[in-house]
Amino acid sequence: MTATNKQVIFKDYVSGFPKDSDFDFTTTTVETSVPEGSNSVLVKNLYLSCDPYMRIRMGKPDPSSAALAQALTPGQPINGYGVSRVIESAHPDYKKGDLLWGFVGWEEYSVITTMTHVHFKIEHTDVPLSYYTGLLGMPGMTAYVGFYEICSPKKGETVYVSAASGAVGQLVGQFAKMMGCYVVGSAGSKEKVDLLKTKFGFDDAFNYKEEPDLSAALKRCFPKGIDIYFENVGGKMLDAVLLNMNVKGRIAVCGMISQYNLENQDGVHNLSNIIYKRIRIQGFVVSDFYDKYSKFLEFVLPHIKEGKITYVEDVADGLEKGPEALVGLFHGKNVGKQVVVVAHE
Repeated sequence: MTATNKQVIFKDYVSGFPKDSDFDFTTTTVETSVPEGSNSVLVKNLYLSCDPYMRIRMGKPDPSSAALAQALTPGQPINGYGVSRVIESAHPDYKKGDLLWGFVGWEEYSVITTMTHVHFKIEHTDVPLSYYTGLLGMPGMTAYVGFYEICSPKKGETVYVSAASGAVGQLVGQFAKMMGCYVVGSAGSKEKVDLLKTKFGFDDAFNYKEEPDLSAALKRCFPKGIDIYFENVGGKMLDAVLLNMNVKGRIAVCGMISQYNLENQDGVHNLSNIIYKRIRIQGFVVSDFYDKYSKFLEFVLPHIKEGKITYVEDVADGLEKGPEALVGLFHGKNVGKQVVVVAHE
């Protein structure tokens, strides 16, 4: 037996900003059974996650550069994090009807071989399943690990979050407020800035596109300096932050979205401040911390159910809307976590 399977195909390696035309939308077929003993699982994809790191995977592989994740393969479906329902299973840990989140193709159906820390069974279904592309998935874990494990926050400290209205930033800000910190975020539109202040509870926020001098903007928001910076942007923003960090400040480097589409990345000129101010900068990849996922759920689920965490999604309805949604991410078009709905539950 076979079923039709719509797919988003990655056409070829990208330079500069990705475009809708870098992807094809095709229809093929998929076998609706999996071989016994293969450990394979056939899933129906429900939600797909659009994430900034996916741009790195669109570039031509460079053997001299450490890659965050394996490059996409031209002519094949793009892949990334998603939420799926098991249709058929030859894996002992999964049965028909189970829900999971993890790496899948951008298609209606995917055949996967589940591996620890690449796919997780969804046990808690009293929250929206789409949350497992964000708040309860990779971005939520990124915010949790980066803030609590990397930044070692203390009550009363000052915290700055760039790209603060995105999937990770909106959560970092709320975690920091729970700690009793003073929190400021930046974003790229008035709508997003208003969201940070009125919905996510940031103490202050600014539109970086309207600030001719980023260092002056940070000094205005942090007259006594910044203790913690959650880095999502890089480039000129990082340069400005280094001038405004406090002694023994901490910077968790999660992403550098301002650099992903550049042929030649921006330099950073204020690095001597790392020495004088004894700043600790640590980059991290969330998959290194997936062993803490159950601990993360124990922490975050009660806060969700008690209404203590606000979470905003930007939803694109239909697999055919996927390329536009993904490309829009790099132009700041999304407000909140960008999700693509493949099939409604």
